[in-house]
Amino acid sequence: MVDPTTAFSEVPSSWNRRHLLGLEDLTSEELTTLLDVAERFRQFMREGHRRLPLLSGKTCVNLFFENSTRTRTSFGVAARRLGADMIDFSAATSSLSKGETVIDTAKNLEAMGIEAVIVRHQTPGTPHLLAQNLNCCVINAGDGPHEHPTQGLLDILTIRQRFGRIEGLTVALVGDISHSRTARSNIWGLKKLGAHVIVCGPSTLVSPRWAELAVEYSYDLDSILPRVDVLNLLRIQFERQLTRPFPSVREYAHLYGMNRERLSRTKPSILVLAPGPINRGVEVATDVADGPHSAILDQVTNGVAVRMAVLWLLIAGGLNRSKAS
Repeated sequence: MVDPTTAFSEVPSSWNRRHLLGLEDLTSEELTTLLDVAERFRQFMREGHRRLPLLSGKTCVNLFFENSTRTRTSFGVAARRLGADMIDFSAATSSLSKGETVIDTAKNLEAMGIEAVIVRHQTPGTPHLLAQNLNCCVINAGDGPHEHPTQGLLDILTIRQRFGRIEGLTVALVGDISHSRTARSNIWGLKKLGAHVIVCGPSTLVSPRWAELAVEYSYDLDSILPRVDVLNLLRIQFERQLTRPFPSVREYAHLYGMNRERLSRTKPSILVLAPGPINRGVEVATDVADGPHSAILDQVTNGVAVRMAVLWLLIAGGLNRSKAS
């Protein structure tokens, strides 16, 4: 059995980034490096290595200004499995309520000796702003409807595990494309790795302008089902909408909900994903969500591995650069 500390003794030469702000600006080589490292972490966890002391003595902060269950917890688990300490920041009880800016809050946390800030904020571009003002690593855990890079990575990793590749696959993102940061990160990553991407949903939530980026769009889920390899079912984000984009939830479920009847018209090898939280009976029926084609819980497992890979690459890579200089 390979010693984990030996397997992760050096950060790959293909990785030289200090921050992870999105998948839009990553190269296909960098995306592949992230996926390969995440797969190695996943394998070691499957072999029973619950703790890999690769970041012992390092400290990370979850700086979340929006609610989160999976992402916040996943980053916390990932940091602790690498031996790092994790601080969970609460915006509601912080000095932000007294008028302090996000930058000043982050700088004060950095002054306590942290190596990475994992930030989620409702305003697009907030992680980029912090990256310009901090010396530590900044990781985007979701900035409004803009990007959610680690969710995109774990979705892509789950697809690659099932099919052994991304290139040549047809992946449909179904639902609230307009407000989905997950959709955007998936699109950037999947396209760079050679997949054909279809965005599908009501015309109020799917813009034809995606065609400008060589992304196919459709308003008819039933028409695209027979040629799709992967269905990624996105939650309707009512909290980001000023008006209801369709007459009723029942109508949406009738036109775009994935159920057993629709599943019967897909390829036998169809893979069903959902980034969560899932709304059973709306985006996906219970028998599909819990069925053999679903990899929803695999996505959660892969989320820990992906976030371990991101933390290790950014923090250990930074330490290596400091030693070299």
